[in-house]
Amino acid sequence: MTSPDPLAAIPDWMAQLADPAHWQHFLTPMQNAPLPDGAAIAIDPAALAKMQSEYTEALGKLWQDTMASRSPVLADKRFGAPAWQANGLSAFNAAAYLLNARFLNAMTDAVKASPKVKEKIRFTVQQMTDAMSPANFLVTNPEAQQMLIDTKGESLTRGLANMLADMRKGRISQTDETAFEVGKNVATTEGAVVFENALFQLIQYKALTKTVHERPLLIVPPCINKFYILDLQPDNSLVRYAVAEGHTVFLVSWCNPDRSQGDLTWDDYIEHAALKAIRVVQEISGQKQINALGFCVGGTILSTALALLFARGQKPVASLTLLTSFLDFSDTGIIDVFIDETQVALREQQIGKGGLMEGKDFASTFSSLRPNDLVWNYVKANYLKGEEPAAFDLLYWNSDSTNLPGPMFCWYLRNMYLDNSLRHSGKLQVLGEPVDLSKIAAPTFIYASREDHIVPWHGAYASTALLNPKHPELNQFVLGASGHIAGVINPASKNKRNYWTCEQAALSADDWLAKATEHPGSWWPQWSAFLKKHAGKQIKPPRQYGDAHYQPIEPAPGRYVKVKA
Repeated sequence: MTSPDPLAAIPDWMAQLADPAHWQHFLTPMQNAPLPDGAAIAIDPAALAKMQSEYTEALGKLWQDTMASRSPVLADKRFGAPAWQANGLSAFNAAAYLLNARFLNAMTDAVKASPKVKEKIRFTVQQMTDAMSPANFLVTNPEAQQMLIDTKGESLTRGLANMLADMRKGRISQTDETAFEVGKNVATTEGAVVFENALFQLIQYKALTKTVHERPLLIVPPCINKFYILDLQPDNSLVRYAVAEGHTVFLVSWCNPDRSQGDLTWDDYIEHAALKAIRVVQEISGQKQINALGFCVGGTILSTALALLFARGQKPVASLTLLTSFLDFSDTGIIDVFIDETQVALREQQIGKGGLMEGKDFASTFSSLRPNDLVWNYVKANYLKGEEPAAFDLLYWNSDSTNLPGPMFCWYLRNMYLDNSLRHSGKLQVLGEPVDLSKIAAPTFIYASREDHIVPWHGAYASTALLNPKHPELNQFVLGASGHIAGVINPASKNKRNYWTCEQAALSADDWLAKATEHPGSWWPQWSAFLKKHAGKQIKPPRQYGDAHYQPIEPAPGRYVKVKA
């Protein structure tokens, strides 16, 4: 008795696809389905019929080409290996998958719903289609199957070992983590910790020039990640670059909270971290005004603190730099799919009064924004093919996650992402005082990355309307190429990528870009020129770290950055 040919069933399957009744059970849940915000979704029957007809026609042509031994075009890097074209069934499988994915995306585009609901549907469909790629399964991946044969099963053995090791770690390995050690071959710029409390260590870096500017630079990195993304290697370290440009650099190294710190709040981060760091740098340097830089959520924290200080009549900074930071959360891009009243309330119920937003949850969330690159690529390589991930410092940093205190995180979610209160003067209360960003009166350099999916550049550009509103000429906006991290970490020495500038102020984001001038290379020299204008005269560099009151505690990068989540 012969086994049935699975390909023989395809004509019957195609006939079912041509039958509208076959689709009714799938479409019924989408018709006026209730959603958390009371909205509903629907698809125009005429548009659906058109898509169904086009799908059936495309599938029929694909099947005819397969029967005629004509290889389909697989314009997707997941199916770029020769093994996919060498096997007719594998080629058909990949092409059918791509066709199905296009059909589902077309259905998503045809959905009638609010923009927020539609984006959630699009995100969910994309997660599903990415996960179901035949490249992700041994039984449908000819490349992995060939390696299994060539290695006589060793690739499968190694892959299972890799998978079990990752299961013990609770995450997918993206790089050879044994190749790096913080303080040894990443985060190596010389310096010392000159202050610490429960929330942060303050690092002062050693001068590399014979003279330095009198006003120091304070860097506030994001507390969601480790600071050493700004100090990976000497040749791509923004910290070292600033030191080499003649600035005395101080940097906040955040704690990695454990359960005992699960009750910390946003007010704690402002009072005991941002405000304290500013004050300590002022005292050590003897300068009433310093320069300050905030990166990502570090920029949100720093700007909140500065708004309070300026409202109190103080002028603690000569300039402010914001790198890929939100002050106006109107356009938060793809992250918006995670933000609504239901989800925020659930987080508040879980950890709002105490507990941790764990680093592994952050890592999973950010990986889901680019699943093919940050999840399935490694499933295929590490597990199906049994390969060991290569050593890559940026991915080592990416896997070195941090926790956040639950109350602080939930407050940030509700007041910034959900309610967008920071953009409204006086609406937000921090330390019992109203926050008004327009009170910050200082020249400001605002950088955004054009392909940033975490802080879309239009959202970063919106800061120009909130800072120095009566003097927009004080704001300098620069747009760089690439994404959230690669755009920022673009050292001048490598002369890569490009950036855009425009001298005209008070334009909309799109008008700004239309009138902007494109420049080759890194934006770092542009920022350096801005910073030097506000850094004061040249003086001899400090002879020692800290001062009589703030004595060195330990060498940089300190203990806090080495604490694992």
